[in-house]
Amino acid sequence: MFSAPHATSNPRARQFAGAYHQVGVQTMVSGASAHGLVALLFDGFMAAVHRAKGALRSGDIAAKGQAIGHAVRIIDEGLKAALDLKAGGKLAQDLSDLYAYVCLRLIQANLNSDEAALDECVSLVTPLRDAWQAIGARVDAPASN
Repeated sequence: MFSAPHATSNPRARQFAGAYHQVGVQTMVSGASAHGLVALLFDGFMAAVHRAKGALRSGDIAAKGQAIGHAVRIIDEGLKAALDLKAGGKLAQDLSDLYAYVCLRLIQANLNSDEAALDECVSLVTPLRDAWQAIGARVDAPASN
């Protein structure tokens, strides 16, 4: 019905699509549990890195930088900032160190247009995302009495 190039070449269509997407994200966030919010951060990170890879492949430097910047913010201001280093002990510190490394590699990927560094970041975060998803059913289930 609509071709993708036509829809994306129209600035108003992009604006409306962006607004629609934003409403969807806000709806998901407002209804999410604490566990669900972290899951959304992991999903957002993966989506941002995949957008960066697509932009890198198409030569869109600005979009690559925006997507990588978004991924860095998700890791640094979302996942890393949520860690409780005192209560979480060694595990929280290890995650903090891993997140710092992922941010460093993302910045290097941006500076060097390095797709392998983006792949490395995905490979480092994927096991965390998978583990987080695996515990989701137990965490979000109502307590039995």
